Amino acid sequence: MAPSADAAAPAPTPPLAPLIAAQLKFLLTNSSLPIKVVQIWSGCSSGRYADRFTLGIPFCLDYVYWDFLYNAMHPKVAPDVIFGQGDEGFQPLVDYDESGNGGKSCLAHWDYRDPRGLLCLVEELRLLYIEYQKKLVEKVDDARLKFEISTVLAKEGIEVSVVSSTGRSDEVKFAVPLLDLDLKMMVPGCPWKLPQKIHLQAIFPVSSSYLSVPSAPGLKLTSTPDLKSFFSVDGVKLPAWVDGMCMAEYIPTLEEDLKLQVVDASASIGCRRRFIEALAPAFGRPLEADPIFCRKATVLSISGIFTFLVHFVIPLQFPKQQPILTLQSCQHCNSQGIPITSSPKNSYPWSPRWEVTEMAERIYDYLADECQNFKKLCSDGFPQAK
Repeated sequence: MAPSADAAAPAPTPPLAPLIAAQLKFLLTNSSLPIKVVQIWSGCSSGRYADRFTLGIPFCLDYVYWDFLYNAMHPKVAPDVIFGQGDEGFQPLVDYDESGNGGKSCLAHWDYRDPRGLLCLVEELRLLYIEYQKKLVEKVDDARLKFEISTVLAKEGIEVSVVSSTGRSDEVKFAVPLLDLDLKMMVPGCPWKLPQKIHLQAIFPVSSSYLSVPSAPGLKLTSTPDLKSFFSVDGVKLPAWVDGMCMAEYIPTLEEDLKLQVVDASASIGCRRRFIEALAPAFGRPLEADPIFCRKATVLSISGIFTFLVHFVIPLQFPKQQPILTLQSCQHCNSQGIPITSSPKNSYPWSPRWEVTEMAERIYDYLADECQNFKKLCSDGFPQAK
């Protein structure tokens, strides 16, 4: 007889032991890095509490995954740590012991009553792992990479790693932090909890043979996810990599271009705010508006007895790019009970040279006609595809 669904269901994970949970909570709340909890489990099949977990630790624009193994029977004891596959050579405690610096580790002064213990341990191990990866890269038999390393590794915050793939030659990845700017200070009132960063990712193939003109590395800009509401690196055109160039030459030019674009992005917030304020004379005061980045606004409009909302999505490139408008009926729903909306619209008259008051007036005039088409759509009961 087949087992019942209840019998086949896995047992729920028990809660972490209180002392361990306090340390994990403090880590996730106070770390300046976006650390992820991948899984939590118990070392005992019949244990009352879970006592171990896997953490995703940011490193070199990716994550490394480490297991932290406490003992729920002895939660006052510091955890063991199992590092990821391929990092068998990373043995920080052995290195501490051999160098006689074991007393400097936070493990030597572990206090289970201090909730900062796990945070200090993760930060310590991550710094040691960064240095471990730098030493691996320095051992790579590639003259070009040795030169790159000697010229850029002194830059604060840079991380490097050796990337090995089956069937492909090894590569070395550089994660270079750009712009010594406090981006949070450029956006008053922004809700960012973690530091916002822009990095240059550069990937060099490892080659032991000499090449008179080495190929350009794979270059890519990346940023922390929250930064995209203020500035998108996707639209940044990278400077050309000239034959014979090195990163020490390339980075200053890139940072200069990037700084100008970030300053423009900061100024664009004020421009978007003025546009939202200019909607009020024609449409009335917006029902909703994004007060920080000024990317969205919603107004209520009426045509006869037809009442509808107009949602504005204002692009980062405003006023070069015009807002996207979506109409939403306040009186009509589709068969699923969802208010009928129009398709996004951005084909109305527009010029980035207009004053914001004229932009708002032109949109109002456009909607005076367009709302009749939308009203007919709603009355016919056929929701337009989004």
